[in-house]
Amino acid sequence: MKHLLALLAATTMLSGAANAQAITEFRIGILGGENAQDRLTSNECVRAYVQDLLGVETKIFTPADYDGVIQGLLGGNLDMAWLGASAYAKLYLTDPNAVDVTLVKTNLDGSYAYHSIGIARRDSGITSLADLHGKRFGFGDPNSTSGYLIPSVEIPAITGASMENGAYFGEVVFTGGHEQTIVAVKNGDVAAGVTWADGQGNWEDGYNSGALRKAVDAGLVNMNDLVEIWRSKPIPEGPIVLRRALPEDVKAKVVAFLEGLHAQDAQCAYNMAAGETAGFRPITHDAYLTMIALRQAQSN
Repeated sequence: MKHLLALLAATTMLSGAANAQAITEFRIGILGGENAQDRLTSNECVRAYVQDLLGVETKIFTPADYDGVIQGLLGGNLDMAWLGASAYAKLYLTDPNAVDVTLVKTNLDGSYAYHSIGIARRDSGITSLADLHGKRFGFGDPNSTSGYLIPSVEIPAITGASMENGAYFGEVVFTGGHEQTIVAVKNGDVAAGVTWADGQGNWEDGYNSGALRKAVDAGLVNMNDLVEIWRSKPIPEGPIVLRRALPEDVKAKVVAFLEGLHAQDAQCAYNMAAGETAGFRPITHDAYLTMIALRQAQSN
């Protein structure tokens, strides 16, 4: 009898452990940069595919800013996100065990680099950073790689002045995201600002992928009304990350799905990747060591 009770107890414990590993829902966080409805629409196909794949309710969350996604991953309230390199660096520096780096979006030529692009209105007469002295300049989000971190390092190296108000630019503001920066430039709310693009393809299309391409697709801007005034050095595309505590089989299924997404549904891959892409390929944490060091140095 004692042996039977012991066996039943052991079986119950094993069953409980297995149930603890099961997930009841899957939560995808989408960084800011465009309005919430557009983020939901662009990623709905991914949500539906993952829900069918995992057999659990899958939800998309669209926090107002980048930090909302970062904190969601840190708190275990989100399971997956496509982060920028700077956002990943902040997350890793806060908790190196929070997520696993899995995949990266590739360009049509197979590379996984993009650029911070400085833009201004064509009719403003601004053609370079030299024309912006004393004028209003727009960043996107403090946790954006191309919308803040990289230009905040590279632009002062050119101007010889800090990004503080009045040091070179008359005023430096955060618009809230890439879409907001593009619209602010278009409307003349800022003289110039920075956003992201792969830098490949045609200017009039907003390049092949990135925030400019999304803005063109959405009818928000005519690229012939804008001019590129500055371009950063190549930046490593941010990683798709999964919450480390997820069951291994769940992570494996999601990674395999995303790797095959372009071949399975090119339009869905286009929507998720903010434009043309050759698909998603494996990448590791080591690809972001330089960005982590830069982020750490800036916080000291």
